[in-house]
Amino acid sequence: MTEILPVAGPAFAAFTATLTEPTPPTAWPAPLAALWWLAQTPSGPGSTSWEQAHALVQAEPGRDAAWVHAHLHRIEGDAGNARYWYGCARRTDPHGSVAEEWATIVSALLDQV
Repeated sequence: MTEILPVAGPAFAAFTATLTEPTPPTAWPAPLAALWWLAQTPSGPGSTSWEQAHALVQAEPGRDAAWVHAHLHRIEGDAGNARYWYGCARRTDPHGSVAEEWATIVSALLDQV
């Protein structure tokens, strides 16, 4: 199971409010929608929510999608694949917990919406 850390701020409060909906907002970019799936049902690799998140970013171009893709493979425990995607995102391997990384990515992506 993936632990989700709370993040402060009005943008994150709005993000959290959407978790009662059956799907993420359609206006959101794929990387943010993928993180929404992880937050809505944080049950880990192989779950429907993890698979949905992975499908959203797998073929999506751009560094943000690669960053979320790396995060997903980190959750999965596939360090080699995660390292590849961190490289595509031009990011270093994270040093904090999975939950801390999730919060960092969500905050960064919300700043762009």
